[in-house]
Amino acid sequence: MLDVSQLSRSYGDFKAVDEVSFSIGSGEIVGLLGHNGAGKTTIMKMLSGYLEADSGTITIDGRDISTDLKSIQQDLGYLPESLPLYPEMTVADYLDYASQLKRISGKDKNAEIRRVATQTDLGAKINDEISTLSRGYKQRVGVAQAILGKPKLLIMDEPTNGLDPTQTEQMRQLMRDIASDATVILSTHIMQEVEALCDRVLMMRSGELAVDEKLADLQQSNQLLIETSLAGQAFTQAVQALDGVGNIESRGSGDAGNVFHVSLKDSTSRSVVSAAAAQAIIGAGGSLFALQAQRRDLEGLFREVNSAAVAKEVSHAA
Repeated sequence: MLDVSQLSRSYGDFKAVDEVSFSIGSGEIVGLLGHNGAGKTTIMKMLSGYLEADSGTITIDGRDISTDLKSIQQDLGYLPESLPLYPEMTVADYLDYASQLKRISGKDKNAEIRRVATQTDLGAKINDEISTLSRGYKQRVGVAQAILGKPKLLIMDEPTNGLDPTQTEQMRQLMRDIASDATVILSTHIMQEVEALCDRVLMMRSGELAVDEKLADLQQSNQLLIETSLAGQAFTQAVQALDGVGNIESRGSGDAGNVFHVSLKDSTSRSVVSAAAAQAIIGAGGSLFALQAQRRDLEGLFREVNSAAVAKEVSHAA
C-alpha cells in the first residue's frame, strides 16, 4: 500500500532524513518511534505531501506522490502533533470546512460529519465553538478531521495527547477499527500505546531507520526465567550442561522457590531448551514451579538503540 524508497530531506546542512526505505501493507498499524529530532515528523510531513523530499520516492496505493499529490491527499488522513484549529468556528463548521478541503460534498459530506462525530464522541459538542473546548475535546476534533472520507492511509502524531484513560481506550479501538480498511502510522512517545496497538515498529535514529521489525519479533528474547525448588549449585549442575544454555544468574526467591535467569546462546530454540531444562530439573529431584520466556521491553530496546548511537558518535569524535 505504502512504499518509501531512499527518502532524504535536509534543512540546510542538517540531514533530517537519510535514505530511509520501508513498505507498509494495507491493514497494518505501524509505530514510528524516535527521539525528538530523529526524523519522525519530517517523514510524516513528506508522506502527507506537506514537505517535498530532496530525493527518493513515495508511492501510495500505486500512485507517486510527486505526480499525483492531490488525488493521494483525498485518500489520506493526517493528525499533526499540534493541529491548527480555528477557535471562532464551531465543531460542525470546522468539520464542514475540512470536508470541503477533501472534496467531500452534498449528502456524503453531511453523512461523513455525522459518522466522524459519532466515532470520536463529539455529538454533544458539535455546535460548540472550538475556543470553548477542553484540550481532550480539541484532540478529538483533530482526529475527526483526520478520518473524514475514510482515508486509506492515516498518519497520527500523538493521537491520545490530552485524553483521559477512558478516551484513550476509545481512541485505540477507533484506530483498530480504521485499520480493518486502511493503513495506520502511529507516532508516539508512549511505548504502551505502541505495544497495545501496533503490528510493527519503525525506529528512527539520527535521520536513519535503525529498526524495522514486527513487534512480536522484537519482544522475543533469548532468556528464560525459571522458578524451582533446586538451590543454586544443584540448579546450575542440572541445567548448565544442556545444549544452548549460556549464562545462569540467581534472582533470589520467588513465591514458591528459587528464581534463576538463564541466557540462551544465539540460534538456540527456546522451546527445545525449555523442555530439556524441565526434564533436567525433575531428573535432579527438584520441583518446577514456573518456566517462562522473558519478553523484551520496548522501552528498554528504545534506550538500547539510542545508546548505541551515542556510543558510536563518541567513538567517531575520539
